Amino acid sequence: MAVDWIGFSYAAAIAFGGFMGYKRKGSVMSMMAGLVFGGLSFYGAFNVSNDPKDIKVSLFASGILSLVMGLRYKKSGKLLPAGLMAGLSLFMVFRLLLLIMG
Repeated sequence: MAVDWIGFSYAAAIAFGGFMGYKRKGSVMSMMAGLVFGGLSFYGAFNVSNDPKDIKVSLFASGILSLVMGLRYKKSGKLLPAGLMAGLSLFMVFRLLLLIMG
């Protein structure tokens, strides 16, 4: 049983990003989204650590974030935070799909 360090790091990055959005801009929605999606990603990484084929929660969280943040990046053109989170989330989607195929 291998620990999904990449998944846990991704979850921490999401939660940290939500906290920074709140700290820098006072955005309560950023903090709430960071906590919700960070928590979902953390739970998903825990599931993947226990069973590498159990990707449902992680795939849901990273898929939604890649879509939402990708649209925000397209609208704003700003690399931080939207472009970075869209890229990380898309990486996680591909990684999870490779896990299920392998």
